[in-house]
Amino acid sequence: MTGILEKLTSIVGGSLFKEAKEVIMAYWPPEVPPEKRLEMQAKLNEIELAKSRQIDQAIADAEMRLTERIALTEGSAQDLRAMPVVGPLVLFLRGLQRPVWGYATLYGDAMWFMGRWQLNTQQESALWVINFLVLGFLFGERAVQNVAPLIAEIMAKRAAK
Repeated sequence: MTGILEKLTSIVGGSLFKEAKEVIMAYWPPEVPPEKRLEMQAKLNEIELAKSRQIDQAIADAEMRLTERIALTEGSAQDLRAMPVVGPLVLFLRGLQRPVWGYATLYGDAMWFMGRWQLNTQQESALWVINFLVLGFLFGERAVQNVAPLIAEIMAKRAAK
């Protein structure tokens, strides 16, 4: 949801304002003294900065509302602590999930790359998907987007062999 908001606000706020500023400066009368032109440029930059702050605040507010909604619908850690035995166990398992998936994937990759596991095509595809999911979960969408072209190139070279 945040990605959509950022794209929308950049289109509506940043791009649109930048184009308007370029039009204003391009059609500004040439007989206007340079001091006035610089003054106008500074004022437009102030307006652009204020709009950028408003956009950032809107994104932060939307993220906060989403987090609050998730906490209301799914519960929070405080809710789990109220349960005598099950609550702490669930919190422990929830906290353990990230390292377990990370190390399990690292182990699987090491076994595969060292040649100790001979995987068929379907198993290799599953391992790639697991790697993408774990990378996305641990490091975020941007990490996966940065690595995806390299992996596509590697897969293309493997398919050509």
